[in-house]
Amino acid sequence: MLSPELSVPESGALLSLEDVVVDFDVPGRPPARVVDEVSLSLRAGQVLALVGESGSGKSTLARTVTGTLAENGRVSGGRVLFGGRQLNGLRDKQYRAIRGREIGYIPQDALLGLNPLLPVGVQAGEPLRAHGLADKADRRERVLDLFGKVGLRNPDKVFHAYPHELSGGMCQRVLIAAAMSTGPALLVADEPTTALDVTVQKRILDLLSQLVADEGLSILLITHDLGVAAERADEIAVLQNGRLVRSGRAAEVIADPGDPYTSALVRSSSLGFEGAAAAVERQERRGADERAAPIVVRAEHVRKTFVAHRGRESVTAVADASFVVRRGTTLGVVGESGSGKTTLVRLLAGLTAPDSGTIEVAGEPVVHRRRGAGQGALYRKIQMVYQDPFASLNPRATVRAIIEEPLRGHKLGDRDRRRRRVVELLDRTGLPTGVADRYTAELSGGQRQRVAIARALAPDPELVILDEPVSALDVTVQRQILDLLVSLQRELALTYVFISHDLGVIAEVSDQILVLHHGDIVERGTAVEVITAARTDYVKELLASVPGAGPATVSI
Repeated sequence: MLSPELSVPESGALLSLEDVVVDFDVPGRPPARVVDEVSLSLRAGQVLALVGESGSGKSTLARTVTGTLAENGRVSGGRVLFGGRQLNGLRDKQYRAIRGREIGYIPQDALLGLNPLLPVGVQAGEPLRAHGLADKADRRERVLDLFGKVGLRNPDKVFHAYPHELSGGMCQRVLIAAAMSTGPALLVADEPTTALDVTVQKRILDLLSQLVADEGLSILLITHDLGVAAERADEIAVLQNGRLVRSGRAAEVIADPGDPYTSALVRSSSLGFEGAAAAVERQERRGADERAAPIVVRAEHVRKTFVAHRGRESVTAVADASFVVRRGTTLGVVGESGSGKTTLVRLLAGLTAPDSGTIEVAGEPVVHRRRGAGQGALYRKIQMVYQDPFASLNPRATVRAIIEEPLRGHKLGDRDRRRRRVVELLDRTGLPTGVADRYTAELSGGQRQRVAIARALAPDPELVILDEPVSALDVTVQRQILDLLVSLQRELALTYVFISHDLGVIAEVSDQILVLHHGDIVERGTAVEVITAARTDYVKELLASVPGAGPATVSI
């Protein structure tokens, strides 16, 4: 709700950016231009999606609108207009009167957006306290009402909970309630669902859609996923390297991308959900060869329960799991957070012991032992590629040293042979040989994940476990990494277990699929069977939650 000094102009544009330029001062160098003459507008009661990869300037524009640029950042050209008032140039005190009251903000990482030392109910009422809009009792009543509206069960119990006691989706709902507490006219949502499972993502986006419909809210939605933008936005603006390369009605941008970069985003996004077609193609190509291939992984009646502590209930993370994976094929394991995916990975890798059941890799039992207790031969057969290439690679080691690490650890080859192996693996993973002597901080996210894949392939493993290998990457980079994994499998007859919460990704790369839900395998079969003939409501919900799978229930 706009205060009296603010109003919607006759044009209907609640928010307008006119030739906005944002520079960041860099000591000893000329200023870095991060946003370059961007113009766009957002009408009252509509959603504008800002789309682009990391470094495109999306979040910088969001911070420009909310007045939260870093100290070395400045709007050095153009105007930012909100409710007919120019925001850039306001003193910080003047901006604070608008920010949090008429402009709400939802950050990307829900856990980082909340103070771990305060109950979430207190934090959700903070905007009301900061703007002097309600006393303590009224703040509590308003927050409890909002918690109910955003779909939090037992609002009173949640009010007193701390962030670590809630799921990611619940924390994000708390932040939405906080942003809505003052009745803002504009909500800036900066990648509000990136870290969430696809079903939780859909619920959060549906919630925002409902707020648009019920409250007449306007939303500036920041996302790297054009599939999400296509389903949820009225208008789309595509940014590349700080410049606006395409904008217009969502349907028009998707139907006629025009710009090569926008076209690449359309191809790389989950838009259209072509997982079923990809699965059919893979199954036709495999045919009888897959059924005749030797078994690399065999799991029989595997179970793992974590015993309760301090009054909490015991949790069965994996319940009676049995499956096989044949050479040169991919087993996709899909499920939401808490479904048992991570526990299954640890069991397969010998990092956790099952309570019962057996696992074999290449005919050898996987037996959990303490570090240094003779698992070297097994660990050579099993290699892993992790979710976050920024966290999984040693920042103090060169790329060459990282790829050589498993070779040295397993005493494979002399120095010259290891160096030749590094060059071979760089070539196979599409990296220039010049990166061998660079550090990971000098590489992009996609290049780092290629290094992680090269490291996993170095000792010629029997099994490569891919634990959410693309979820931390931009959509175009995701496509490149998935294509690389498929081509490497075809060339080297690699065997994959591919873990993901995204059924769209799983469908594209898998021959067989297991769907986990609270530790149980609720559905299994070929990718074609699971995608085209889902039997359980849970899998149907996963399919419906993939952006592009079908029409949105409400158009945000």
